[in-house]
Formats: sequence, C-alpha cells, structure tokens
Amino acid sequence: MNPSAPALAASARLAEIHHLYHLQSHLIDGGRAAEWAATFTADGSFTSPTYPAPVTGTAALTEFAEQFAAGCAAEDVVRRHVVSNVALTGDDGAGTLRVEAYLQIVATPRGGTPHTERFTTLTDRVVHDGDGWRVAARVVRRDGTPANTRG
Repeated sequence: MNPSAPALAASARLAEIHHLYHLQSHLIDGGRAAEWAATFTADGSFTSPTYPAPVTGTAALTEFAEQFAAGCAAEDVVRRHVVSNVALTGDDGAGTLRVEAYLQIVATPRGGTPHTERFTTLTDRVVHDGDGWRVAARVVRRDGTPANTRG
C-alpha cells in the first residue's frame, strides 16, 4: 500500500467503493436481500467465520441475506453493519481492486442498549463490470483470531 495521497482517479474510485460499502450496509440491514446480493458479481463469494461455510453466487447470497433478516426478526434485535477505514490496497489497472476495511456489527435488542457484537476486517476483490463496482470475493476475519484462519 502506498501511503501517499491518492491521485484524483484513485480518489474517485475510493468514493465509488465507499458508496458501494455504504449501500451494502443499508441493503442488508434493511432486509433487501436480493438488492444486497446484486452488489456482488453473479459468482461472487462471501466467506466469514461467523457462518459455517462460504456462500457463492447470487441465489445463495440472497438466501444468506434473507436468513440474516429472519434471524434479526426472530431475536427481536436490530443489527447494523458499520464499515470504516476503507482503503484501496491493490489495483491491477484493469478494473480489479483489492480493498480492505473494518466492519463492526452493532446490535440493539428491543428496549435494550446497543452493543458491538463483533469487530472484523474485510478483504475484498472488487471488480468493475461496466455498470459499477461489484464484490467478486469477500473474506471476513474476526479480530482476536489468527490471521491464517477464518475463525
């Protein structure tokens, strides 16, 4: 990663990536599963230690987001995805970026106090498909776990 100030083109890409991540958070937190899944490529993958297996492809990602919403409803809790410290850490020059970010999951039980359920690092491969940026592969790592494991 080059710590110098990004060039104008890199700044524009970073703004677009920020928008993608913010949109993803609002969509999954709002129960808009199909729209959330559409922020990934058709064969996009999501790997997280919180869930038993990687999720790949639009249908599976939609089902995953539907299950997230159903779990929140069943537990009577509002969960918010809070993405921060987004950094472009790689650019192949041909429309594929490596992006790293922090993600907190904040949960608020009905009538309760908000609390951080988990703090994670996202490492994404993001591609431009002509219409916009999509996540091709996401790997989530929870803080407090070894770097070479998922969980």
